[in-house]
Amino acid sequence: MFRSAADTALRSALLLAVLVLAPDAAARSDDRRQPMQIEADRSDALLTDDGESRLIGNVRIRQGSLDVRADSAVVVRRGGEIARVIIEGTPATLRQIDDEGNPMRAVAQRFEYDLSSDVIVLSGAVTVEQSRGTLSGEHVTYDVGTGRVDAGSQGGRVRMTIQPRGGEGTP
Repeated sequence: MFRSAADTALRSALLLAVLVLAPDAAARSDDRRQPMQIEADRSDALLTDDGESRLIGNVRIRQGSLDVRADSAVVVRRGGEIARVIIEGTPATLRQIDDEGNPMRAVAQRFEYDLSSDVIVLSGAVTVEQSRGTLSGEHVTYDVGTGRVDAGSQGGRVRMTIQPRGGEGTP
């Protein structure tokens, strides 16, 4: 049970990384078929269908082109299913390459993915960089189902750079 629950939990953490960007910035399609490598200073997991699993200290998760680095990762299960994934760091970073070879990098203090609402919230010095442009601010909410991005909060400004189609951008 532990291996299955841990594998499911970490796959959900990786799903967060894939879903941080809009649908046209999809992850490399074969990444999920690659072996997953997980490292942390410590792990604390509750082996039940309802509970939390934690990775603590120097967390690194790699699978194919995906590379996640954080101070901690928490996976919350309800009824045996992943309900929420939280990745935190000073900052936490997610890097991945899509099928066309374009890199994506997302940085934030906190990434939270609620699977029931299919919403990802990035907070604290958020920056998402792709070859087509960048988005930065203090708070970004991404609705996976609709593709809607809501950015900015409490007096914080949102900054975007959009490269022209076919233009050279900064990954």
